[in-house]
Amino acid sequence: MTLHQPRTQAEDAPAFEALMAEVMATAERFGHREHVYLTWLAVRQCGVPTAVGLVSDGIQRTARYAGAPQKYHATVSRAWVELVGHHADEHDESDFTAFADHHPALLDKRLLTRFYRPATLAGPQAKNGWVEPDLAPFPWQDTARQDPRRP
Repeated sequence: MTLHQPRTQAEDAPAFEALMAEVMATAERFGHREHVYLTWLAVRQCGVPTAVGLVSDGIQRTARYAGAPQKYHATVSRAWVELVGHHADEHDESDFTAFADHHPALLDKRLLTRFYRPATLAGPQAKNGWVEPDLAPFPWQDTARQDPRRP
């Protein structure tokens, strides 16, 4: 297991831009698949905890730059990083296409509706901070609840 050092926002900007450049090198537009690809790259490069900050800060900066800061959503950003990270840990593919083929549900941008009520995600608490799923636990949370030996 590789330990990753926490990054500062100043370090995150160039790292996020490099990841974005890698994703956009083969894409015509930045859609949901590209978002998942960017997240997968970030998770592989620096681990889930650091990727949460890297991706969240990058998306928030991008939304501000585009004049649409209201489009940033803290819970959605973190949830996607954690979901991608969970599945990246399951199968260590070195190719994004293989990863996407193994986890097609991640390419459905409505995936979070399996875990959250729409009203929960629409609320200010979810937009501005972290809110736990209120419909179903994430896969790793469900496993932890089933196995009493796990913390």
